[in-house]
Amino acid sequence: MMKLSLGPNQFYWRRTDTNLFYERMLETPLDILYVGEVVCGKRNELRAADWLELAFALADASDKEIVVSTLTLLESGADFNWVRRVCDNNRLLVEANDMSAVQLLSGAGLPFACGPAINVYNHRTLATLVGKGMVRWTVPVEVSGRQLGQILARCDKRPEVELLAYGHMPLAYSARCFTARHLGIGKDECERRCIEFAEGIALESQEQQQLFLVNGIQTMSGEPVNLLPYVEQLRETGVDILRLSPQQREMENVIEAFDRVRLGTAGTDLLPGGVDGYWHDQCGFEIIARDGA
Repeated sequence: MMKLSLGPNQFYWRRTDTNLFYERMLETPLDILYVGEVVCGKRNELRAADWLELAFALADASDKEIVVSTLTLLESGADFNWVRRVCDNNRLLVEANDMSAVQLLSGAGLPFACGPAINVYNHRTLATLVGKGMVRWTVPVEVSGRQLGQILARCDKRPEVELLAYGHMPLAYSARCFTARHLGIGKDECERRCIEFAEGIALESQEQQQLFLVNGIQTMSGEPVNLLPYVEQLRETGVDILRLSPQQREMENVIEAFDRVRLGTAGTDLLPGGVDGYWHDQCGFEIIARDGA
C-alpha cells in the first residue's frame, strides 16, 4: 500500500502553533512526518537544535517515521552550520534539499532522502545520487507523469519515490525576500515578519487569478496541486509515497481524503479544487481533471 507523508512546513509559524500542529499530526494515519526549516535560516522560532528536539520527541511518541529536512537555499556560513547540525543528528534520516547536504551525508556514509528542490530530471542523475546513498527521492513538482515513468523505466536500481500530491508547490527561491519587499522594508531589517502570513501572501493577475504565493524568499503556486483523482495512476507509475504539504486549516480533512482513497474506501472527489497541469505535461495552473481532459 502507498504511504502517506507530511512534507516539511514551508511557512513560518510560532513555536507553540508548530508544536500543537505536530501533536495533532500524530493522531492521523500519516506514515511519515518531515520536520525542519526549509526556506529561510533567519527564521528563529525554532532553530536547528529546536527542530531536532521536536523530531526526537515525535519519534519517541509514535511509530511514525520522522525525517529531518534541511534548508534549500544557503546564504551564509550560519546556514551551512545549521545544515551540518541537522546532518550530524546521529539518529534520524535526513532529507537533503541542497547539494551541500548531499555532500555531507554521502561523505559520512549515511543514507539520505532528496527533496524536490534537488534537480533530478533523468535516470543518470538519479543513479548518481543513489550511488551516493540516496534511498528516497521526492520528484520535482514540475515533472509530469510521462516523464516520471520514463525515468523510472530506465533505472537499474531505484530509490523509494515520493511525489507532492497535495499542497502549494514550491516553485523558486531567491536571495531577495519578497515578503520584506511587499512590506516596504529591507531584507536585513525584515524582523521576520513572514510570521504574520501563516499561509503566504497571494499574488493575483490582472484577471484576479491567484497565480502565486510569496513566502519570504520562496515563490509558491497560488493554488494547491491536487492529485487525489490520480492516486491509482500514481501507484502504477511507480510512486511509493504521497506527500501532503502542511497547512493550518483543514489538514486532517486532506489527510483523511487521501487515506480513504488509498485504502479504496472512497471515491476520488473528496477534495474539490486544486490544479494538476504539471502531471499532464501542461502549465502547472491548469485544471485537467475538472475540465474532463
